[in-house]
Amino acid sequence: MASAAEQMAANMSWGAFGKATELRSRIFFTLGLLIVYRLGTYIPVPGIDGNALRDFMEQASAGIGGILNMFTGGAISRMGIFALGIMPYISASIIVQLLTAMVPSLEQLKKEGEQGRKKINQYTRYGTVFLATFQAYGLAVSLEAGDLVTDPGWYFRAATVITLVGGTMFLMWLGEQITARGIGNGISLIIFVGIIAEVPAALIQFLSQGRSGAISPVVIVGVILLMIALIAFVVFMERALRKLHIQYPRRQVGMKVYDGGTSHLPIKVNPAGVIPAIFASSLLLLPTTLATFSGGSTGPVMSTILAYFGPGQPLYLLFFTSMIVFFTYFYTYNVAFKTEDVADNLKNQNGFIPGIRPGKKTAEYLDYVVTRVLVLGSAYLAAVCLFPEILRAQLSIPFYFGGTSVLIVVSVVMDTIQQVQSHMLAHQYEGLIEKSQLRGKRRGKKGTARR
Repeated sequence: MASAAEQMAANMSWGAFGKATELRSRIFFTLGLLIVYRLGTYIPVPGIDGNALRDFMEQASAGIGGILNMFTGGAISRMGIFALGIMPYISASIIVQLLTAMVPSLEQLKKEGEQGRKKINQYTRYGTVFLATFQAYGLAVSLEAGDLVTDPGWYFRAATVITLVGGTMFLMWLGEQITARGIGNGISLIIFVGIIAEVPAALIQFLSQGRSGAISPVVIVGVILLMIALIAFVVFMERALRKLHIQYPRRQVGMKVYDGGTSHLPIKVNPAGVIPAIFASSLLLLPTTLATFSGGSTGPVMSTILAYFGPGQPLYLLFFTSMIVFFTYFYTYNVAFKTEDVADNLKNQNGFIPGIRPGKKTAEYLDYVVTRVLVLGSAYLAAVCLFPEILRAQLSIPFYFGGTSVLIVVSVVMDTIQQVQSHMLAHQYEGLIEKSQLRGKRRGKKGTARR
C-alpha cells in the first residue's frame, strides 16, 4: 500500500500548483534573477576590441575556450561583466572547506551553529574578492598581451579589475538570494543556465560540421545516441541508494508501550552530487584562463600549461580524475554525509544497526560502508566526465556535449524538481491541517448551539 506522501505526490496537478502561491512566487523570483544574470553576460567590459575578441574566440572555442564559455554562460567570449563567472567563489569555497578540515580554530567555528556558519561564509567572501582580483588583473594583462584591447594601460587594467570583481560579487549575491528565497541551489542554477543558454548554438555548429562533411552522419547519430544513454545512466546513478537496515526498540512512555519499528538509512552512491566535477573544473580554469588570452605572447611556463593541460591531454585527464576522486570523498565526509553526526542522531533516536553497537562503533561501520560506496560513486563521476571528453577531443565535438555539462544539467534538474515536489507536499499538508482545524471549529459551534 502506498504511503501518505506517495499518495499526495500522485495527486499533484497543475491545479494544486496554481494554489501553491509561495512556491509560485519562489519560482518567479528565481527566474527573474536568472534573467538578470543572462542580461549581464551581454554587457561588455570597457576597452575591449570586439572584432579582435570575436575572431580570437572562434579559434579558441574548440579548446579551453569552450570550457570557459560553458562555465560563464558565454560571457567570456563577449568579455562581459560576468566574464569570471562564479568560479572565484567556488574556488574560495574549496579553500575555506579545506582549511576548515585542517585548522582547529576553523573547525571549532564550524561547530558553533549559525553564528559559526556566518563567520565562515564571511571568510569565503573575502577569499572570493582576493581570487577575483587576482584573476581579473591577470586576465587584463593577458588581454593586452593578445592585442585584444583598444587602449592598453593602467586605466584599462583598473577598469577591468573593478568591473570583473564587481560582477563576480554580484553573481555570488544572486546565487545566495536564489538559494534563500528561490528554488534550488543558486550557484548550481547559475552554471546550469549558462550551459543551457549556449547549447543551441553549439548544436547548430555541430550539425553544420556534418552538413559540410567535416563529421560523418554516422558520427552525428552515434553522438546523439551516446548523449541519450549518458543522460539515462546519470539519472540511474543519481537515484541509486545503498540502504542500511535500522531497528528501533520497544519503548514505554508513561502507561503506554510502543512497539519497535524498522526503517532504513539511505546512502546515495554519489552523495556529493555535481560538486566534485564543478570543483575540479574550477581548479583547471585558474591557470588556463590566463594562458588562453595571452595568445602567442605567452612565456615558456604558460605555453607549457596550455599545451599539457588542454582538453583531452593526458595531464588534463589525470589531474581531472584525481581531483574528482578527491573532492568526492572530501565533500561527502565533510558536508554531504558526516558519519559521526549520523551515528549521534541514530543514538539520540534510540535507533541502531542490527549487530552494531550505537555510538562510536556505528560511526566506524558507517565509515566502512560509505568509503566502499564512494569507490563506485567516484568511479562513476570520473567515467561520466572523462569518457565524453576523450571522444570530444578525438571527434571535435563541442564541449557542451561533454560529460561535465551533462552531469551538471541532469543533477541540477533532478535537485530542483525534488525541491519543487517538497514544497508542493508541504503546501498540501498545510491545506489538510487548515481543513481539520476548520472542521474542529465547526463541530464546536454546532455543539454549543445544541446546548
